[in-house]
Amino acid sequence: MKLFIKQATILDESSAHHQQVRDLIIENGIITQIGASLENTNNYKEVSAEGLHISQGWFDSSVSFGEPGFEDRETIENGLATAAASGFTAVALQPNTNPVIDSASQLQLVHSKAVDALTQLYPIGALTSKSEGKDLAELFEMSQNGAIAFGDYAKYMDNANLLKISLQYAKDFDGLVIAFSQETSLKGNGVANEGLAATRLGLKGIPTLAEDLAVARNLQILEYTGGKMHIPTVSSPVAVGLIKEAKAKGLQVSCSVAVHHLVLTDDSLETFDTRQKTMPPLRNEQQRKALVKAVKDGTIDMITSDHNPIDIENKKMEFDLAKSGTIGLESAFAALMTVLPVETIVNKLTLGRLFFGVEPPQIIEGAAAELTFFTTEGSWVFQSSDIKSKSKNSAFLGRKLKGKVLGTLRENKLVWS
Repeated sequence: MKLFIKQATILDESSAHHQQVRDLIIENGIITQIGASLENTNNYKEVSAEGLHISQGWFDSSVSFGEPGFEDRETIENGLATAAASGFTAVALQPNTNPVIDSASQLQLVHSKAVDALTQLYPIGALTSKSEGKDLAELFEMSQNGAIAFGDYAKYMDNANLLKISLQYAKDFDGLVIAFSQETSLKGNGVANEGLAATRLGLKGIPTLAEDLAVARNLQILEYTGGKMHIPTVSSPVAVGLIKEAKAKGLQVSCSVAVHHLVLTDDSLETFDTRQKTMPPLRNEQQRKALVKAVKDGTIDMITSDHNPIDIENKKMEFDLAKSGTIGLESAFAALMTVLPVETIVNKLTLGRLFFGVEPPQIIEGAAAELTFFTTEGSWVFQSSDIKSKSKNSAFLGRKLKGKVLGTLRENKLVWS
């Protein structure tokens, strides 16, 4: 495939063309020319749009697809197609399947389902066998078969000694341990952020203290063992402060925040819409603003959609009983555009590769073309027809968003809206 990308603003802090309007020529998946005003002399297929922007292809550090076992929620094939249409050329797949991805054979299965996709799939192996928190999974063997990190999705490791051992063991092969941080006993049966909204609605609250204590404990264990830890979907400003202090000490710790925690608040629970039920729960406006500030100042390393398809049988029910989780790939960029500058968004949607040991693409002549195309202008309302996922449990339905993803390019494959 041969492409002529016309007058696109490049957003890539590592590129000499950052914030410049350029033409690009792509031949068989390789960037052959970048210039201010190139000629399409060979009549290549033109890629253009009003206000066109391009960046490195985006990376999402946390997506769930369901397959194997929960194909009614999502399949790997459709999940990766959804990611590609949403601007993501690489995703880290959570192991919350049935059976759980806790062995080399399970990794080989999910890899086989992603061979022909535009979006690259990077599996996360379970940290413990069956994600039950009792015995370590086959970490080294999984690392040799493509696992880029190890964690039990949305599950707190109650056994502090097992977390210590996992960090010490993974350290031997430079493995990354993911430590979801929500102290179990303090979380209890809570379903919403402890505060005015939960009290008004009669919902049992989850205090941010549950996150703060878990993060503090996990960081102390990391300081004792060394190694590398990733703390996903932080939602408490106090926890963010603890991570900032740990980084200042030189600990190898990274963290992410979910799109919905940057954009939505617990005020949206007024209608008891279970699509707004997430874990950690949506926080209040003051806490949301603190998270946005931590993204801007660099304390929070990356933004994730935390895409989690849930079937209607487990979502359309009483709020207390419904499963937590929202899909987020399709709405991620346009939702972030309502609260953050576009340069920050692109940075936080690409930087995650460095922490997960994935080689980042480059926008230079001679490099393989791995690009995301988007525009930053125009407002629109996110509707069910915009959802490509099999499950429709989006917390952003009916929300006014800004800007749009236009397409992606990777390995000589183009998706264009």
